[in-house]
Amino acid sequence: MQNERPKKSARGNFMQHDKSFKREMLAVLPSLRAFAMSLCGKQDRADDLVQDTVMKAWAKQESFEAGTNMRAWLFTILRNEFYSQMRKAGREIQDSEGTFTNNVATQPTQHGMMDMHDFRKALEELPDNQREAIILVGASGLSYEEAAEVCDCAVGTIKSRVNRARARLQELLALDENGNYQPDESAASVMSQAFVS
Repeated sequence: MQNERPKKSARGNFMQHDKSFKREMLAVLPSLRAFAMSLCGKQDRADDLVQDTVMKAWAKQESFEAGTNMRAWLFTILRNEFYSQMRKAGREIQDSEGTFTNNVATQPTQHGMMDMHDFRKALEELPDNQREAIILVGASGLSYEEAAEVCDCAVGTIKSRVNRARARLQELLALDENGNYQPDESAASVMSQAFVS
């Protein structure tokens, strides 16, 4: 009977660790989902990727060291899972000639959606490593150190990738340094006509 008590105590510690692990993992889910969405571009695929990540993390929770960065650990699992799925699926067909894109229309009054479309298009033109770095640091809120851990590279490499990505996005979106993020002249004229009675 004396042997059973330590087992119960060990089980109690395991259950406490289990609850703590679950609590930490749940706190990261919104950021994890946003990162998955930025990688996949489609809500259903992003949700599936997050689910796969959570399942893998739960199955391998003994490899997570308590007190370390849960967020970086989960982002790394998600990133690795995404690239594994991409390798399995082979290369995706892209709309390189713009056939699909040219057939998509947006109403002029929805300039915010047009701006977001332009931004996504510009983001897709970035090299994978730059897009990944700017999403991790800029959109997901990871520090340069955390992003470097997720991407398994030096902090300076992440800083360089983010800097190059920002410069390239600014160039692709034709943004000036003064931060003029308003609709261009042609869009503004169409929008002003739409509001005239």
